[in-house]
Amino acid sequence: MASAAEQLVANLNFSSFAKATELKQRIWFTLGALVIYRLGTYIPMPGIDPVALAQSMSQGAGGLLEMFNMLAGGAVGRMAIFALNIMPYISASIIVQLMTTVSPHLEALKKEGESGRKQINQYTRYGTVLLAVVQAFGIAIGLENSSNYVIDPGWMFRISTVITLTGGTVFLMWLGEQITQRGIGNGTSLIIFAGIVAEFPGSFFRAFEMARTGSISGLFLALLLVVMVVVVVAIVFMERAQRRLLVQYPKRQQGNRMVQGETSHLPMKLNAAGVIPPIFASSLLLLPATFASFNPQWAPEWLTTVTTLLNHGQPLYMALYAALIIFFCFFYTAIIVNPNDTADNLKKYGGFIPGIRPGKRTAEHIDYVLTRLTVVGAIYITAVCLLPELVIAELGTQFYLLVGTSLLILVSVTMDTVAQVQSHLLAHQYEGLIKKARLRGARK
Repeated sequence: MASAAEQLVANLNFSSFAKATELKQRIWFTLGALVIYRLGTYIPMPGIDPVALAQSMSQGAGGLLEMFNMLAGGAVGRMAIFALNIMPYISASIIVQLMTTVSPHLEALKKEGESGRKQINQYTRYGTVLLAVVQAFGIAIGLENSSNYVIDPGWMFRISTVITLTGGTVFLMWLGEQITQRGIGNGTSLIIFAGIVAEFPGSFFRAFEMARTGSISGLFLALLLVVMVVVVVAIVFMERAQRRLLVQYPKRQQGNRMVQGETSHLPMKLNAAGVIPPIFASSLLLLPATFASFNPQWAPEWLTTVTTLLNHGQPLYMALYAALIIFFCFFYTAIIVNPNDTADNLKKYGGFIPGIRPGKRTAEHIDYVLTRLTVVGAIYITAVCLLPELVIAELGTQFYLLVGTSLLILVSVTMDTVAQVQSHLLAHQYEGLIKKARLRGARK
C-alpha cells in the first residue's frame, strides 16, 4: 500500500494537472473570489475624505489604523468597505474554541459530530457580527476624533460606518467559507494571504526608496533581504518538522486466517498552534490603544501612559508580546490536541505505543512529548515574530511585511495550499488507476 502511494506521488506532473478538470475549476474559483476581495479593498467607505486620509497615512500618522493596515491588504489606508477584513471572524473563532473548554454545552456540541459542528459555526458567525459592530463603532469614533478624515461627523456617519464595515466582514466570512468548500485551501487564510501579498511590492519599493535617499544604509537593506531568506527557510523547516510516535496494532483473526499486526505512526507537529498565538497576542496588546482611540481627549492619564509603553518597538511591548505568544502556544495546543482522546481512540482500535501501557499511561506519554514539542515551537514562533519589533526598536523603521508574522502566514498558507493541490491530484490519479483496473477486469 505504501509503495503504491509513493508511486502515485512520483507520477504527479503537469500532464496529470491538465487532466484534473475539477482541480482547475477549484483553482479558478479561488482566484476569482480573491479578485473580488481585492476589488472590495478599493471601494471607499461613505463619509470619508480620501485625500486627507491618504496624506495622513503616507506621513505615518495613521496611528492605530496603520497597524491594522498590514493584514487588511491596504484596505485601512483607503478606509474601504473591507477595512475590518476577516479579523473579527478569526477572533470569534478563537473565542468560541476557548469557550468549548469551559462551557459544558459547547463541549457537548463538539462531540456530536457534524450537527454539533454546524451549531458551533453558527455561534461563531453571531460572535463575528458582534465583534465587527464593536470594532466598526470604535473606528468611527476614532476617525471623528483623530483628524479631519470625516466630512460630516455625527451619528449618521457612525451608523453608516458600522453597517458598511460589518457588512464587509460578513461578506468576507461568507466568501471564505465558499473558498473552503468550492476552492483550494482554507478560505480565511487565503484572504489574509492575498492581502499581505498585495502589500509586498509596496513594502519593497519603500525599502529601496529609503536606501536610495539615505534613510537606511544599503548594507542594512542587503542584510534585511538575507534575513528574509533565512526566515523563510527556517519557517519551512519548522512547519514541516514533526515527531512520529510508533503505533502498533496486534494480530487479529479475519475469517479462517490470522492477519499480521500493522505498524503505523502518530504524527505530532512541532508547531501545532499555527499562526493563532501571534495574532491573538497582538490583538490583546492593541486593546489599550483601541480604548484610548475612542476619545483621546477623555482618556485617563494612566491609559495614555500604558498606550505609550505598548507602542511597537518598546521593551514592555516586546516582553508582553513574547510572553503572550508562548502562553497561547501552550493554551491553543492544549485545546486542539487532547492526549486523553487520542489515547482512547488508540485503545478503541487496538493500537498501542511500544513499551507504554494503553489508556492513562499512553495519554501521559503523549502529553509529555507534546509539551516538549510545544516548548520548541513556542520559542520558534516568538523568535520569528519579534524580528520586526527588534528592527523597529533599533531603527524606528517599520517593516511589518518583510519579516515576522507576515512571512509566517505567507509560508504556512503557501505550504497548506500546495498540500491541498497535491492531495487533489493524488485523488484524481488514484481514481484513474481504479478505472483502468476495472476496464482490465471487464476485458478479461
